[in-house]
Amino acid sequence: MRDALVAAAFQLFLERGYEQTTVDDIVALAGVGRRSFFRYFPSKEDVVFPDHERCLAEMTAFLAESTDDQDPVRRVCDAVRIVLRMYTENPTFSVQRYRLTKKVPGLRAYELSVVWRYERAFADYLRGRLAGRQDGTLRADVIAAAVAAAHNNALRSWLRSDGQGDASAALDHALGYVQSAFSGPSAPDGEEETEDVVVVVSRRGAPLWRVVQEIEGALEKE
Repeated sequence: MRDALVAAAFQLFLERGYEQTTVDDIVALAGVGRRSFFRYFPSKEDVVFPDHERCLAEMTAFLAESTDDQDPVRRVCDAVRIVLRMYTENPTFSVQRYRLTKKVPGLRAYELSVVWRYERAFADYLRGRLAGRQDGTLRADVIAAAVAAAHNNALRSWLRSDGQGDASAALDHALGYVQSAFSGPSAPDGEEETEDVVVVVSRRGAPLWRVVQEIEGALEKE
């Protein structure tokens, strides 16, 4: 019934336009009553995004199942791949929805609210994992936004190509920037992150190769 309502809705959206299609039109084509429609979808906008609630629940559960020894940034990157998979499982539907949302400002606004919910789920998870770290809340929010942006960049490129190409490879490439920038330990709250500093005293005018040799020797002693 749910799939039949979605199919009927998109058939009418493509034939008549989104604004010109009513819930009554959708249920008439699907052969059901209005109560059946609202049992599955709170509004006409929700029928355009039928899988996001399920995907959000699956992704949130995936994050909740993580263990303390797992890198939280990598875990969030893995979680966002669940969202991409939702789109790539049905390329035709995803491309149709992309074209529809480009034409309807209300749907674009609705889609932004959906993206925000994913980003909030990432941030909530990261805040818990980075609690007690220096700038933990700030790091969590920045990383969450970066992961969402990486996903959206890869997804939109794939949708603009009409679902052609390898969206997963594009996402992996984008997430590589996120992981290289943010993965790794951070200092506990109140402590500054430090780097090893090597001081080498060399004679003025010494050739560069000699300075490099002295630095290498100092590092080998560490």
